[in-house]
Amino acid sequence: MPADPTDIRGWQRLDERTTTSGRLEAADVDRLAAIGVARVINLALADHPEALADEGERLTARGIAYTHIPVPFDAPDEAHFAAFRAALDEGEGAVHVHCIMNWRVSAFFYRLNRDHRAMDEGAARALMHAQWAPETSEDPRAATWARFIGLESE
Repeated sequence: MPADPTDIRGWQRLDERTTTSGRLEAADVDRLAAIGVARVINLALADHPEALADEGERLTARGIAYTHIPVPFDAPDEAHFAAFRAALDEGEGAVHVHCIMNWRVSAFFYRLNRDHRAMDEGAARALMHAQWAPETSEDPRAATWARFIGLESE
């Protein structure tokens, strides 16, 4: 099997069946298929300037199931998180979850790992911090994320 395409923005392998990243480009569809990805969950908005046009159609054409959960960066909510959890539980095989920078995704996995998978908080935070630290970020929208995932700005 080919090696992980680590040059995709924000690439991260969480375990043998779960990978995450930032935005995908057209060539990445074949690369994900080559490493055995069976499902893709996209948390980015379709109208973002860096979003891959027709992403769902491109993935479906390669036999990869596609779920789009558009999470506004400035307004994540419980419905988005519930849809994310449900999408992870659907289907079988390797899953790839992405957004534009891997910030939404890393924050959602932090909360999932800490609150629903009994992962040690420090380990869950380290996985998230490999991509983003919303509790210390200078991005003005980061405080919203820190509160949403249970980390007040420090």
